[in-house]
Amino acid sequence: MSQIKIPQGYAPCLGLYDTQKAIGLLKRLFEDTLSGALHLRRVSAPLFVEGRSGLNDDLNGVERAVSFDVPATGRDAQVVHSLAKWKRMALHRYGFHPGNGLYTDMNAIRRDEDLDNLHSVYVDQWDWEKVIAPEDRTEEFLHATVRDIVKAICDTENTMRAMYPQLETCPRLTAKVTFITAQELEDQYPELTAKERENVFVREHGTVFLQGIGGALKSGKPHDGRAPDYDDWTMNGDILFWDELLGCALEASSMGIRVDPAAMDRQLTLAGCDARRELPFHKALLAGELPLTIGGGIGQSRLCMLLLHKAHIGEVQAGIWDQETMDACAQAGVPLL
Repeated sequence: MSQIKIPQGYAPCLGLYDTQKAIGLLKRLFEDTLSGALHLRRVSAPLFVEGRSGLNDDLNGVERAVSFDVPATGRDAQVVHSLAKWKRMALHRYGFHPGNGLYTDMNAIRRDEDLDNLHSVYVDQWDWEKVIAPEDRTEEFLHATVRDIVKAICDTENTMRAMYPQLETCPRLTAKVTFITAQELEDQYPELTAKERENVFVREHGTVFLQGIGGALKSGKPHDGRAPDYDDWTMNGDILFWDELLGCALEASSMGIRVDPAAMDRQLTLAGCDARRELPFHKALLAGELPLTIGGGIGQSRLCMLLLHKAHIGEVQAGIWDQETMDACAQAGVPLL
């Protein structure tokens, strides 16, 4: 079901052709800036993985993966939800050392996604992962990495504004990051929903890293869902920017320091997912065979929306939309790709 919202008086800063050129430039600029900041090398990535490998991202555990059989192998494959676990296995296979990592274009299908201004069935993001040393599994290291990512985004914004002066009339992103935990946020606004808390806090601070997502808070509920087998729920979070155009907090990245064997053991039990211990990925991690890592995903279409000041994700990616969305966009003069 669509939940579209068109801001009153909205008109795109860039026309259709300039938008297409700007998307290509923005993606090239950001890839180069991010890979330099985090010491990442580009690699190729799969569109699908074997269903029984345990490598697919299970998200909240209820989303249905797009599956199909491969007659030549006699096995079933799943279109990825994300590459959260595949990247860690790839770092192991490719022999990466601490301080270096990889990034890739990730293209996914999330068939059960609700459609609105920020969500579509098609997901595109830069998935990245980096090997770290045991002493780097700290909040300080996590926060430093967050600042590096935000700086890369703001540097890209500055270049795009120089290339497209039409964007200079739009609000700038806040370069300073405010850090807060999900529990601290719940303590401040116990009467609000999780999304309402985000909007109130990010509106005030501009750019926020919301830390500690996946585990239950004092209320008994997590701030948001996270699979138990990649992020360490105590050292993960979302990078949120205030989107003045849409009047909401926009999640540009979900990331974090990944589970070590002890954290995975604990979180599988808490999530009631002990059966996953027998999957190949989980066996290897619990046995200590995989490197310690930090990683995440940065939404490509989300970032294009934010930096090009677009009101709907369909303005920066080609997708399938319900009739209500197409009619509302046509009436408001919002060009869907």
